[in-house]
Amino acid sequence: MARRGAAVLIAAGLVTPAAAQQRPSTVTMLCSQAAGLVAARGALVLGTGGQTFDRFVRDRSFCEPTEITSRAFVPTRDNPDCFIGYRCKEPGRDFFGDDE
Repeated sequence: MARRGAAVLIAAGLVTPAAAQQRPSTVTMLCSQAAGLVAARGALVLGTGGQTFDRFVRDRSFCEPTEITSRAFVPTRDNPDCFIGYRCKEPGRDFFGDDE
C-alpha cells in the first residue's frame, strides 16, 4: 500500500512541470525571431505581454474554412509594432469596426 501511495505522488510530481510551462512571449524576442517562429511552425499561441496571448498563423490554410485572416502586429523587444503573420477571424462579426 505504501508503494502504491508513493507511486501516485511521484506520478503527480511528473505532471506538475508540464502544467507550469509558459508559452513563448513576443516581448522577449526580436521581431525577426517572432515572425520566423510563426513562419516555421505555421500556427502557434504566443504571449504578447503580461497575461495577454493570441494564436498567430502563417497563412489562411491554418484557419477554419469559414475564417479569413487579418494582419497581426505585436510588440517585440526591438519593435513595438512588429508584423509577425496573421490572426484567423470570422468575417462580418465586427459590428463596431474596432476588431482589427
